[in-house]
Amino acid sequence: MSTSRVKNVPVSKPPIPAQIKVIIVAAFVIALGFGIIAPILPQFASSFDVGPAAAAAIVSIFALFRLLFAPVSGRLTERWGEPATYVVGVSIVAISTILCGFAASYGHLMVFRAFGGIGSTMFTVSAMALISRLSPEEIRGRIAGLYSATFLIGNIAGPVLGAALAGFGYRLAFFIYGGALIIAAATVFVFLQGVGKRRVKRTADTRPVMKLEEAWAVPAFRASVVAGFAHGWNNFGVRVAIVPLFAATAFIHGDAIAGFALAIFAAGNALALTVSGKLSDTYGRKLPIMWGLSVGALAMIAMGYVTNEVVFIVLCAIAGVGTGIMNPSLMASVADTVGNGRNGGRVMATFQMSQDLGAIIGPVLVGAIAEYSNYSWGFLITGILALIGAAAWTPVRRISLATKAEAPAKD
Repeated sequence: MSTSRVKNVPVSKPPIPAQIKVIIVAAFVIALGFGIIAPILPQFASSFDVGPAAAAAIVSIFALFRLLFAPVSGRLTERWGEPATYVVGVSIVAISTILCGFAASYGHLMVFRAFGGIGSTMFTVSAMALISRLSPEEIRGRIAGLYSATFLIGNIAGPVLGAALAGFGYRLAFFIYGGALIIAAATVFVFLQGVGKRRVKRTADTRPVMKLEEAWAVPAFRASVVAGFAHGWNNFGVRVAIVPLFAATAFIHGDAIAGFALAIFAAGNALALTVSGKLSDTYGRKLPIMWGLSVGALAMIAMGYVTNEVVFIVLCAIAGVGTGIMNPSLMASVADTVGNGRNGGRVMATFQMSQDLGAIIGPVLVGAIAEYSNYSWGFLITGILALIGAAAWTPVRRISLATKAEAPAKD
């Protein structure tokens, strides 16, 4: 195989488009509000005299309806265009959140949260498609990193505000979040009307649609779907639902360690996000994804065998760094597949479904393994799955987006 490379040519980096900045600001509002209500949702559900399992189901029903409605969201994005789908999706989440504040029973709360899951997948898929469409290729990794960091900061600051609002009752938080979402939807509607030289109110998108089979023929997209499933299982599922349970039972100061573990993971993630977008744009998507998944996998496997609280916290930080290295490149890779000139609603929805599916299956399976065996086996399986996600990228050719130089397939 030839090892020749194209001569490096400096590339002037374009600025971040104004429309992308609007999406990032809206993402912060969404993440901040979600961070406010996320910690109180199970407690609010418990106030209707239901048990722990039913209270936890309030969280699961949201993720389940995200997964079920994702294919429809992809088709709506293709038909209506990204801005309209985004605005409608955020509006649905706003309405459902306000309705949660008025819920008179557990059944009402369950229905309203399921309704919110539908809106959530609509704006998530369309936001990814918008980033793909509007991001200059040379800085797509940087933009993906900023988008991820925005959600991270919102999810960190949200619980702090939620705690401050706790004295005013559970329902107020839902009204505040719902109102903020209405403002976010209106802002996006105003600033993204002219995207693609068409207005949000129009119901058709004349750009060519990228078929799913076209995307599936791209090795990087297939690898992204595998990695996305592992990412959802590892970071959206097991890390959030199982790691705190493990900490609470494994250590003397378990309750405090459980909360600190999530915070220190976020800190490691934030630290990596300061450089990971630039790494992605300079060295391509492949290496950051493989490195990040591998680092996170090894940290997760080691967690199941530690007995020292300090070591456990360090491993959480390392796992956060791994996720921060990987996430912008994974998101940018899917955007690369679609590119700027086509509508890739179903492609984005498929990738989103892979993450949601992992996030739903992971905690259930690892929780069952922990109940009938031990946490070590569950963490081992989780880590192995992340390594499989990294290995899926092995045959993918590496492209340096900074120089447009193609490197050999073997790194």
